[in-house]
Amino acid sequence: MFLNLKSELISTSVVILALLIIRHITNFTITKIARKNDINEARIRLIRRYVTITLFLIGALLEAYIFGTRLQDLAVIFSSVFAVIGIGLFAIWSILSNVTSGIIMFFSFPYKVGDKIEIHDKDFPLQAIIEDIGAFQLHLRLDNGNLVTYPNNLMLQKAVTLIQKDAIDDGTDFI
Repeated sequence: MFLNLKSELISTSVVILALLIIRHITNFTITKIARKNDINEARIRLIRRYVTITLFLIGALLEAYIFGTRLQDLAVIFSSVFAVIGIGLFAIWSILSNVTSGIIMFFSFPYKVGDKIEIHDKDFPLQAIIEDIGAFQLHLRLDNGNLVTYPNNLMLQKAVTLIQKDAIDDGTDFI
């Protein structure tokens, strides 16, 4: 059996090795960028997990091709899966937009955990300290102690002002 599949097994080894190297380089780069921008460890792990899942899906597609699945069959499977996923995601588009916003915020969000911010929203303006930045929402602590969860996609759509850097660390409320 191994003799019949020798070339496929060698190709599989090369693909797995290449994807592991790409994953290592990508994780190293993500960690370096995150540490440079003072991003907390939970967000680093989250983005690493997204990269790992993406590379796994690419690897599964390549392995199917290596073991003899025709491109036409892969195209049918690929389009069918994405049609079903597309219909499902259309129904839950806000979750997808929040996750996408979370990824964008990982690389270019100017505020950090502990900063006091003001969100300029005509319907719900607020001043709060950022307690956590998750995959779907931010956890914001109001001056009265209440916890507000604010969706990531709205953070990218609203004007936000930095009131105080690291408001949690120095114990003051306002500048």
